[in-house]
Amino acid sequence: MADITLKGNPIHTNGELPAIGSTAPDFTLVNKDLANVSLADFAGKKKLLNIVPSLDTAVCATSTQKFNNAMANKSGAVALVISADLPFAMNRFCGAEGIDNVVSLSMMRDKSFAKDYGMLITDGPLEGLCGRAVVVLDEENKVLYTELVPEITQEPDYDAALAAL
Repeated sequence: MADITLKGNPIHTNGELPAIGSTAPDFTLVNKDLANVSLADFAGKKKLLNIVPSLDTAVCATSTQKFNNAMANKSGAVALVISADLPFAMNRFCGAEGIDNVVSLSMMRDKSFAKDYGMLITDGPLEGLCGRAVVVLDEENKVLYTELVPEITQEPDYDAALAAL
């Protein structure tokens, strides 16, 4: 279990992020076309997982926009923004904000991703959503970098995540 805060108030996740050097757990998430996708759908690419509670919050929106801008010139890599938002809401946000360099993925059918990555918030007002984190994987899904943001209302370390990518 990881200890994080929401506006200074303690909350917890169900576990820890995957260890650097380990193989990332596979997942099944839902894309904008309501199709299930897994790590295999991004085979041969480095992956930046921007794990957020909801795109309907300012910090989540900002991190998605910043990673979207950074990914414009990254070949051989993909950024995935993962949340509990429905694909319809994610599509609306991405369309309105001109987000086209990241892939939005939803946990709408199953919270196994959040559980397997140790990011499921287990208490407090955001219980059932993901904590804020960034995980970078190589082409073979080995974990290169992780950051669990200790305060949900703070942004991740973009420079460190992009350097690891």
